[in-house]
This record gives sequence, structure tokens and C-alpha cells, in this order.
Amino acid sequence: MASSIKLTYPQRLFLWLVGYSVLLVGCFIAFQYTREKRFKAEELNTRLQMINTYILAELEQGTDISRISLRDFHPFDDIRVSVIKDDGTVIYDNSLDSLPDKSHLDRKEIHEALAHRSGYTVRRHSESTGDSYFYSATKGKRGYIVRTAVPYSVSLTSLLDPDVNFIWVMLAVAVAMCVLGYFATRRVGQHITRLKKFAEDMESGTRISNVAPFPNDELGAISNHLVCLYAKLQQAWSDRDSEHRAALHEQREKERIKKQLTNNINHELKTPVASIKICTETLLAHKNMSEEKRDQFLQRCLLNAERLQRLLTDVALITRMDDGSSSIIKEPVDLNTVIRDVVSDHEEQAASAGIAIENLIDRPLEMTGNPSLLEAVFNNLIDNAIAYSGGDTIRIKLLGEDGRKIVLTVSDNGIGIPTEHLPRIFERFYRIDKGRSRAAGGTGLGLSIVKNAVMLHGGTIMAENPATGGLRFKISFSRGTVSH
Repeated sequence: MASSIKLTYPQRLFLWLVGYSVLLVGCFIAFQYTREKRFKAEELNTRLQMINTYILAELEQGTDISRISLRDFHPFDDIRVSVIKDDGTVIYDNSLDSLPDKSHLDRKEIHEALAHRSGYTVRRHSESTGDSYFYSATKGKRGYIVRTAVPYSVSLTSLLDPDVNFIWVMLAVAVAMCVLGYFATRRVGQHITRLKKFAEDMESGTRISNVAPFPNDELGAISNHLVCLYAKLQQAWSDRDSEHRAALHEQREKERIKKQLTNNINHELKTPVASIKICTETLLAHKNMSEEKRDQFLQRCLLNAERLQRLLTDVALITRMDDGSSSIIKEPVDLNTVIRDVVSDHEEQAASAGIAIENLIDRPLEMTGNPSLLEAVFNNLIDNAIAYSGGDTIRIKLLGEDGRKIVLTVSDNGIGIPTEHLPRIFERFYRIDKGRSRAAGGTGLGLSIVKNAVMLHGGTIMAENPATGGLRFKISFSRGTVSH
């Protein structure tokens, strides 16, 4: 079964244009041909009318019709002349030996002459002579109708035939229109083909980039607008998908962290709870225990209870930060005042460990923040340095500030941290030396609290081992909107 040939839109458009051009030129040729032929017929009729008028004038002067000479009327050498009464009776005909007895009132030229004083017939076969003639009739004042006729010959046919040169001109115009139409439809067709491909790509969701611009015309402008709109729509879809993936990742990460936090909390709770339980059971089982032993067990219970309290406090704080910054109330605060208060609270503890705390910041640092979270940052950093650094100096120094942020460092001159542990020290419950950390009473959440608190203030924190030794934390805070 042969498949039908399907033309493209540009091809159909070109064929429609060719058909329109041919129809237009054909109608013009037909109109011009008919008009010119009629014009030539009327011109011939006018010349014959002059002969008719001359014959009528001679007849009205009493000249015998057989004596009327028509030699001056060229190029008509063989003119048939008839005289017909208004009742249709032929009373004279120079081409017949005997006059016809049939009425000529049904002849077109005679009918028109009676009605309008003149008339003509382009071509009609004569029953009397057997030839074809061009007839022209004129009615005179006395009721006579003079009819002249010119037989159809090669010369008359050529005279009446219109000039065909204009046909060739119009055919050339039609060809030129078709050629111009071809280039025009080809240009439009290229537009349509590109738009069709673009629509197919849109339907299939193909990523569109680096699309060559369409030509600088109305259709090109529409096409360019469509491409731009689709590119913006694609970008919006891409942004939406990216945001959705980011939100989904964030949600999964939160769920993972919460699950990990729950598992870690369960693990961290086991040791102090087990210790409190053992101490309590021992006290209950040995009521006659010495006072000194009893105090040791009670002291152990207290230490583990305090450890539980710190753990629950840190968990509550980090959970609060995980819930988002919308629940954290911020206000204008002087960061130097916060640091100074934290240093003052730790001076006695640090001195007992042989450590000096140096606050080298000597001017106010105004910012918008949450005082309790900012205190938690420096509390945890100083606590860690006192408990684990092994040095004798903790130094807080301002690196720089501008209208947008504050950058400072908290460092010690202790033993530092092995390089492989640096990327993970801000993870929850991550410990470098688990036994030593628990013995010091740490919860494993301190540095995680520090990082989250800094991030909630639009900042960053990083840890490094400087070349001079020890451990240094570099912290930046966003100043936010500060009122002056």
C-alpha cells in the first residue's frame, strides 16, 4: 500500500501562493483579452457605422443605392450592404441575386438598431451566402435600416484578435511572482520549521540552550519571545527542582541527624545512668557502710547527675537551634561585653588549672544576635581549652571588622589536635579521646553547639593548628542590622 505524500507547511504555502498568482494573472489575462477584443470589435463597428451613416445620408438625398460608391472606405474592399425596412423585410442586398423573404427582426444587430438606432454582431453565419460576417446596423430617419457586413477572412480575424504580447508579459510577471514567492515562503518556512522543532523540544522537555536568534522581523520577534519565555520557564523549573532537592536533602539530613542524635543520646545516657544505679544499689545494699565510703558513692552519683544535666541542657540547646532561626530571638548586643563576661566567669576555673585567659579586644563590637547563644560559643571554646589543651594561655583576638562582619580568633598554646581529626571535631558526640573526654565531664556536643550558633548568626568557624603550636579557632559573625 503506497503511502500518501505529505507536503510540508512551507511547500503547501508555496503551492497556495503559486495557485493564487496563476489565478490572479489568469483572471487579468481573461479580462484584458475580452476587453481588448470588445474594444477592437467596437472600433470596427464604429468604422462600419460611419459607412452606414454615409449610405443613409445618400439615400435621404435621393441617390439610388446601387450608385453609392464605397471606394473611399478602406481597407474594406468587399463590403456587403443590406437595406432593411423596420418590419424586417430586406429590400436590398448587394451580395444576393434574390432577396430573402424571411424577416430579419430576430437578427441581433437589427433588434439593437431598432431599439438604440445602432447595433452589431461580432460573428454570425449567413444562411443566404453561407459565409460568416461581422454585422453593423444603423437605423435612419425614414425607418430604413442600413446594415453593412464584412466577411470573416484572415485579415479581419487578425484585426479583431487582441494583441497577445501582454499575455507573455503577464506570464513573465506570474513567473516573477512565483520566484519571489518561493524565496518568501522559504524564509517563512524556515521560521515555521524552527518553531516546529522548538515546539517538539518543548513537548519532550528537552533542555534548550544557545538557540540561534530568529531573523529580525515580526515572526522572528514572536519566535525570540517564545524562546526567551521557555528559557525562563526552564530556569524556573530547574530552580524549583533544585530547591525541592535541597529541601528534601535538608529534611533527610535533619531526620538522619535526629536519629543519630537519639542513638548518641541513648549511648551517652547509659554510662551515667548505670553509674548512678550501681552507686544507689550499693548504698541500699550496704546500710552499715562507713561514712567515708558512703560519701564517695554519693559524690559519684552527684557527678553523674551533673553530667546528665549538662547533657540534657546541651541537647535542648542544639534541638532548639535545629528547629530554625525563626525561634531564636535576636537583639542589639555588644560582642565584646559577652566575651568579657564569659572570661570573667572562667578566670577562677582557668587559674586553678594554671591557665591565663587573655581578652585582647579593646573596643565595643556591636552586632545583632542572641546573647545566650553567643555566650554558649565562648563558654564551650574556653571550657574545651581548659579541659583538653594542656597549655597555659587562652587568647581571644580581633582580626578585623567592617560594616558587615566581625572576625576574631580563640586560640591556645597547648598540644593541638591531630590533623586527621580537624574536619570532624564539629560533629555531634565526636571525641578524639573518648575516655579522656568523658572523664573530663564533656558531653560531646560542645563544638557542635558552637558551629550551629555561629551559623545562626550568619557566620563561619574553622579550626587549625598554627605553626606556633596549639589550636586556633577562626570565627566570623554577621553584624546584621545594627542600630546606632
